[in-house]
Amino acid sequence: MKIGLASDHRGYRAKNMLKDSLYNYEVIDYGTDNEDSVDFPVYAKKLGRAIQNGEVDLGVAICGTGIGMSITLNKMKGIYCAKVSNVSEAMLSKSHNNANALAMSEDLSDEMMLEIVNKFIETPFSNVNKYIRRNDMIKELEND
Repeated sequence: MKIGLASDHRGYRAKNMLKDSLYNYEVIDYGTDNEDSVDFPVYAKKLGRAIQNGEVDLGVAICGTGIGMSITLNKMKGIYCAKVSNVSEAMLSKSHNNANALAMSEDLSDEMMLEIVNKFIETPFSNVNKYIRRNDMIKELEND
């Protein structure tokens, strides 16, 4: 499985921690490459394009709050990004909403981030009819 990572300057340290910790997966880093101030939409877009083009299976984005990355990624067709703060949200975003990206705040502890990301990766979509129906309704909005 290929995992894409992206961050702005505030998420740079956490992104590198995840990159070093997710050794069971092929990890592709979409930047940023240092702690100099950058515009988060640039890196969210790189990650989103990688998901759209099938370069990675799932994406993880980190910024100060996770909100900006999430908003940016969710503007891109076919990207379903959940802004998560705990393991339960990560699991439900995948099992119910079939999210293909998650966004997190750099304020979370390293241990929490790693647990969130691992549960997100490991959790399958439930394939329950009501969730399929609801996800299809969300996808229809992309064509409005």
